[in-house]
Amino acid sequence: MHEPKSKQTAHIAPAGLAFLVITSIGWGSNWPATKYLLGQLPPLTYRGVMGLVGAALLASLAGLRGQSLRVPEGMWGRIVLSATFNVTCWMILIGFALLWLPASEVALIGYTMPVWAAIIAWPVLGEKPTVLRTTALFMALAGLATIMGGNGISASWEKLPGIVLALGGAIGFAFGTVFAKKLPIQMPPLSSAAWQILIGCLPITLIGLAIETTDVFAITQLGWILIVYVTIMQYCVAYVSWFAALARLPASIASIGTIGVPIVGVLASAATLHEPLGAGKIAALLFTLASVVLATRS
Repeated sequence: MHEPKSKQTAHIAPAGLAFLVITSIGWGSNWPATKYLLGQLPPLTYRGVMGLVGAALLASLAGLRGQSLRVPEGMWGRIVLSATFNVTCWMILIGFALLWLPASEVALIGYTMPVWAAIIAWPVLGEKPTVLRTTALFMALAGLATIMGGNGISASWEKLPGIVLALGGAIGFAFGTVFAKKLPIQMPPLSSAAWQILIGCLPITLIGLAIETTDVFAITQLGWILIVYVTIMQYCVAYVSWFAALARLPASIASIGTIGVPIVGVLASAATLHEPLGAGKIAALLFTLASVVLATRS
């Protein structure tokens, strides 16, 4: 009776949990840092150029770890599809959402992606909605309603564009996740991530450089420090830690572990950007976390 339990718990390696914590800190702290930098840099140019630098760093890491960057035959279409939803759509919509909403609220809305993935999986993968998935959807909607109505009707309407953009980014990422399950990319993880970020960020960069004006002299000393921090932490440390966690933990545990990202995002935004952390924000956080846990458990 006890043997299956011991085998199951043997897979939950302490090193895997440690890597999961590093991932949560890396991706969570990126939200307030990005919000600050968008006050000094235009959104498309900033997100695109940072992504290209991150892709180059990931490609270098892949090479150091002996992972081939060669794209197998038949994989290009899948990489472009994933890059469009998981990178281009996400970076553009979330970047503009941060211009309307506090970083903590964008983080909460953005990380409802597992809920939308569970819903989209029904028509795409044939995975019928369960009671847990349906409950997760209502929890996510309750979290959105809490964010929407937190400061009165007028403030709610002012937030609407940001909420729509952040929600669009989350749903787009969910589409990419579901299609990745239906059409998996058969490549080493770091190499696959490098190609997706490169392909996804290239059009963002070109459009940004064409229509936006960037004044690098307006970037403060803290801004330059954060640029270096976000580039290394988000694209290198966090990604490597995430894949290391996936290699050591069951996928379900790793997925649930990502709820640490919005927690870190909310707390870091309150501490560094002095965003309010009242009862409404805490309620939205709890609704969001509950929805993600239910969606990943279903």
